[in-house]
Amino acid sequence: MSVGLIVFLIILFVIALGTTLFAFKQEENKLRRYEEEGDSPENERIRSSEYEVNSLKTNVPILIGIYSLAVLIGLIAFMFYIFN
Repeated sequence: MSVGLIVFLIILFVIALGTTLFAFKQEENKLRRYEEEGDSPENERIRSSEYEVNSLKTNVPILIGIYSLAVLIGLIAFMFYIFN
């Protein structure tokens, strides 16, 4: 493999990892805000149940999109390398 392709794939991996960490950081900030507000156990239970339902509808598709795009770009770069 050429050095350029390897460097490109490493950069692509770092970008995908960075966007994933950014998504996790957003969730962490949200949890920190809830802790500062001092919610009751009942509100925490309701929020937890809502998160379980909404997480599958929002977070998982975003992460699937990030990694699908990263794999697709990686495959395109690999095909470009093979045919050139």
